[in-house]
Amino acid sequence: MPEYLPPNLDIIRPILWDSRGLRLLDQRLLPWREKYLRLRTPREVKKAIKDMVVRGAPAIGITGAIGLVLGAEKIKARSKRDFLAKLKRIGESLKKARPTAVNLSWAIDRLLQKANEADVSQDEIVEVLRAEALKIWEEDIEANKAMGRLGAELIPDEATILTHCNAGALATGGYGTAIGVIRAAHEAGKKIKVLADETRPWLQGARLTAWELKKVDIPVEVIPDVAAGFLMAQGKIQVIVVGADRIAVNGDVANKIGTYSLAVLAKENNIPFYVAAPLSTIDLATPGGQEIPIEWRDPKEVLCCAKRRIAPKGVSALNPAFDITPSPYISAIITEKSVVRAPYTKGLKSLFEV
Repeated sequence: MPEYLPPNLDIIRPILWDSRGLRLLDQRLLPWREKYLRLRTPREVKKAIKDMVVRGAPAIGITGAIGLVLGAEKIKARSKRDFLAKLKRIGESLKKARPTAVNLSWAIDRLLQKANEADVSQDEIVEVLRAEALKIWEEDIEANKAMGRLGAELIPDEATILTHCNAGALATGGYGTAIGVIRAAHEAGKKIKVLADETRPWLQGARLTAWELKKVDIPVEVIPDVAAGFLMAQGKIQVIVVGADRIAVNGDVANKIGTYSLAVLAKENNIPFYVAAPLSTIDLATPGGQEIPIEWRDPKEVLCCAKRRIAPKGVSALNPAFDITPSPYISAIITEKSVVRAPYTKGLKSLFEV
């Protein structure tokens, strides 16, 4: 049974793919249980993305691309034109699973373009799509490792690093963006420690980042979200590294809710605030953060913990999943090609120049 896996797959494997379909490590169950869900259709993939089985912009992009391939494998079409029309409908549906992370639409559009350009039979188009989805996955791992090498140079020896949410192997094809920078610094021999804020309401920091760093033997402690400012003022944090779900061309960053607050606190306390993200997260079509769509999720995620209501009945909640950090609060954006500093518009655009 063939496996469609990159040759340099990370030791932490949130995504597995073979001829029977896609398997996703159910991140809702970590750290208590490691269980993979088998998905065979685009509808199942869309639901898994929406329901947070998989999360993190690069990982969502890879998963969406594989979901499109699963759909392509099952299309019955009268002609190539009919096949491409049905494929596009599947892609547009998958894009709606989560609107803020640009990697999802980027990956699906990349596959759709390959399909439209391929002057071959329907079966051969499916092979083209399968190869392209795997290429996206491979490129993401290599990008993360390149980001790690560049970003590690910004991390002082014996630093305590604060990170928010989870931007590691679980959120990517492997290795990680923000966590990739931390891993690379550790692998370079720097004596570092990580503070993972809990990241309410899904607790990605407490559940996922702490689990992941423990797996690779990097010292980590969990802190309450509300403790970050106090610890900065006490001099207990030397650098902050986060990921991103979308970066506008002016350098404004959409990331997990709470990122903006940390950036403001970092500036107040003269602490470097770095964003690590691949080129696929940079959206040159979006001029600034105000144009980035923000996903609002079910209030129950805030009102309940471990499926038990923690707020009084009759009380509702606001649950934005992301916020926008304006570029003046960002010390640098770490990509696989280079570390970009202000002015961001010029620097980010230059990354795409041939």
